[in-house]
Amino acid sequence: MDETFAPGPTPNTVLASDGRMLTVPAGWTLVPPGDAALTRRIKAGGAHWAMAEKRGRKSFSRGVWTSLSPAAVRRIREELEAERSTEAFARKRQADAGRRERVQADFVVAFRAAIAGFLDFHPRHAVLVPYLAQLVADQATPVGSGTVARTRRISIEERAEAAVIAWMRHQTTGYDGMEIPRVKGKRREVRRMLAQRSRELLERYRRGEPIPKSCPLRSALLAASVS
Repeated sequence: MDETFAPGPTPNTVLASDGRMLTVPAGWTLVPPGDAALTRRIKAGGAHWAMAEKRGRKSFSRGVWTSLSPAAVRRIREELEAERSTEAFARKRQADAGRRERVQADFVVAFRAAIAGFLDFHPRHAVLVPYLAQLVADQATPVGSGTVARTRRISIEERAEAAVIAWMRHQTTGYDGMEIPRVKGKRREVRRMLAQRSRELLERYRRGEPIPKSCPLRSALLAASVS
């Protein structure tokens, strides 16, 4: 796997993963991010240094330095634009879009089923399961949402559980309005505490206990139904 560099302190420098500052070789060209197909061809065309900047847990591309000349980069871009202007490319793009839509639709159905399996409410409250599963899936499954539902590092069952707990954290607790001290680990501690409360609340629905009007989950579902 190619090493990814961070932008350096000056326009012609990058930072390696070990902290070393490297100067971009003379004659190299910086290709801005935003066109994945162009980037792939640039990387295949010669030596290159990919740049990315990490902000929080997310990483953002900052382009690619390539040993190709500006003229060579321009030629590759023009060839790509010519290909994209053909009917064959348009048909392929339409087919790809349709395939992605089908894959996404299948994923949403599977994810809702995984959520329902995690909820597993007592028959007394089972009528709420499809509605709650839909609410959670609507929030967690959109492409590009960056939620835990989109990761492949854990099983769909684990993702469904995490998505439910995340939804409840924002909808049934005061988390969003909390003033959490900027102390390392404090936010994680608060989230664990709220997750435990959410799991205890879900257990009441699984046992079929009577649910009072003051129940935060009941209130959240009611609010969602009228919004």
